[in-house]
Amino acid sequence: MFGIVRPCSHRLGEGLKAQWMAHLCGLCLALRGDHGQFARVVTNYDGLLISVLTEAQAERTRGWRRTAGPCPLRGMRTASVARGEGARLAAAVSLVLASAKVRDHMTDGDGLLARRPVALAARRIAASWDKAGARTGSDVGFDTAVLVDAVDRQVGIEALAGPGTPLPTVTEPTETATAAAFAHTAILAGRPENAEPLAEAGRLFGRLAHLLDAVEDRETDAASGAWNPLAATGTSLAEARRLADDALHGIRLALREVEFTDGKLAHLLLAHELGRSVDRAFGTAGCGHAPEGSFGPPQSPHDPRNPYVGGGNPFGGGPSFQPPGPGKRGFWAGCAAAIGLCCTCKVCCADEFEGPWSRKKREGCLSGCDCECGCCEACECLECCSCCDCGL
Repeated sequence: MFGIVRPCSHRLGEGLKAQWMAHLCGLCLALRGDHGQFARVVTNYDGLLISVLTEAQAERTRGWRRTAGPCPLRGMRTASVARGEGARLAAAVSLVLASAKVRDHMTDGDGLLARRPVALAARRIAASWDKAGARTGSDVGFDTAVLVDAVDRQVGIEALAGPGTPLPTVTEPTETATAAAFAHTAILAGRPENAEPLAEAGRLFGRLAHLLDAVEDRETDAASGAWNPLAATGTSLAEARRLADDALHGIRLALREVEFTDGKLAHLLLAHELGRSVDRAFGTAGCGHAPEGSFGPPQSPHDPRNPYVGGGNPFGGGPSFQPPGPGKRGFWAGCAAAIGLCCTCKVCCADEFEGPWSRKKREGCLSGCDCECGCCEACECLECCSCCDCGL
């Protein structure tokens, strides 16, 4: 389950946690229903945002939930899960983007994919996911060609990028793909007037997703020699943080222009949890604005703003430098790890588990935490948002 928006159950509260799980299970079951059991491995946290946005705009009707049978991921309990066109659109997008991820691993020659027989099998799986995503996308009126085109253009853009290339030039294909997916939720929900602001929110979300992935992978990419947008363009962490903060602000502004039927969960995920994702990626506890007006992480190990003083500084070398963690798993090894995580319920119930492909530390989606939940995160009304710093 990959993705940058990973909310804490404490901050969601019982009501919103139930909604979030309904969309997560709905995406998983939509993949299984249309494309078989194996397709469930592409279930991801960011993909369910498509389902959340669709439902948030739509008028409530019968049939927008159904009761699903027992599942190991829910401790063999039944549950009310999301159904309908929003979940199917999320499934189509997830399949196509997972296919792109497989091809990216093939290009990099990660793990077993460096072997020709394995690469050929992975290529067939990626092609089948492309076709499956296209079929489901067509069923809900969405042309996945825009996603495939974005993936194809990404390769050429990365090949031409070099020092001085603006980072938004590199992230443009991702921005275009997510803008199209977000905008189509307005069409499915019967709210075409929302398409433009949602396209803007999607464009900036795509930029942020690409950027945070680059920040989190910076050290492992350097160790393995893999291509990384920050290293290739010579973009500093301070500039990356500025772009991330600007994108987050733009998403919040765009959401103000969207007419929701019930936008509580969408608001919390995109206005609050996305900000925490930025902080998590950069290893900070707040925005990039320093008291003196500077942006970004500490510029030296002795900077008083450095949260790693005395504990190892990942932004520089020296005696406190921590070696990079284990490398990413190859496609098949990651699949095996993902199946193991699902069968042992760690994805849902563990406090922390290792991402099957990235090997990054992830929180179980039902795990607790020791966070302090403010009024805007823990309640369900979200009408008190003037007390938080998002300005909404």
